[in-house]
Amino acid sequence: MQDIVNTEQAAAWNGPEGAHWARNQDRWNAVNEGFNEPLLDAAGITGDRRTLDLGCGSGQTTRLAALRAPQGRALGLDLSGPMLAEARARAEREGIANVSFTQGDAQAYPFEAAAFDAAISRFGVMFFADPVAAFANVARALRPGGRLAFVCPADAALNEWAAAVASLRDFLPVGGFGQPGLPGMFSLADPEHIRDVLTRAGLNDITVNQVQAHGVWGHGAEDASEFLLGTGPGRHLLEHADRTAQARARCALTDHLHDHEAADGTVRLASTSWLVTADRPANPSGRPWLRP
Repeated sequence: MQDIVNTEQAAAWNGPEGAHWARNQDRWNAVNEGFNEPLLDAAGITGDRRTLDLGCGSGQTTRLAALRAPQGRALGLDLSGPMLAEARARAEREGIANVSFTQGDAQAYPFEAAAFDAAISRFGVMFFADPVAAFANVARALRPGGRLAFVCPADAALNEWAAAVASLRDFLPVGGFGQPGLPGMFSLADPEHIRDVLTRAGLNDITVNQVQAHGVWGHGAEDASEFLLGTGPGRHLLEHADRTAQARARCALTDHLHDHEAADGTVRLASTSWLVTADRPANPSGRPWLRP
């Protein structure tokens, strides 16, 4: 793997968290795939476009980008070895020849300059130690006029899965979970912060639009509850509670999720995100600038 700056994230995504996501890639796609079409449309991927997928995980969006641009190519980048192994295996089974995957840290990866027409990410850009430096590095990988498009969670209160976790305050140390601006999933929940970061990274023509999708979290409330508590945030909260509190939290979450069961038994929760686009300036030098 190339130079790693986000060492804590690398440890997590090559440890239990990465193993969980690789093992449950189909379930996570069922949660998040409602954002695929808006994301790929915003990136303008077609024909011979060269696409970089940041934090690609098990590669669903990378493969879709490759299929949209059959004369182009798509590269998926992620910190997680376990998820990349799944991504490669799935691409081989599906016979997608114009896709590849590499392990690395987008904040420090030595991309070839101007190598891509578009960079995309589905929930893979919220965890950078230095987001300005990371997006500036991605901008250098885009051709002049190239497009960055990503989705990231909006305010936790607008996400039903986050509200479900927050409902467990009486049993688990939820604390400031979901607070905008803090490191983690909701670090880019404030649109003005997004614009500031991307502007300082040298990108322009920034748009931030709200999008919503209903993801499938499980089949029945109990199944969905176990899955939600098996995620990184869920496991972290359970580890800081005794067995009695853990049992009560599971019961409370299952009761909460019963209200979201559809007629077919699936549990569907609304996720609200920002769909963000920004362009690398087509300036004479062909290079974006990093603003202080």
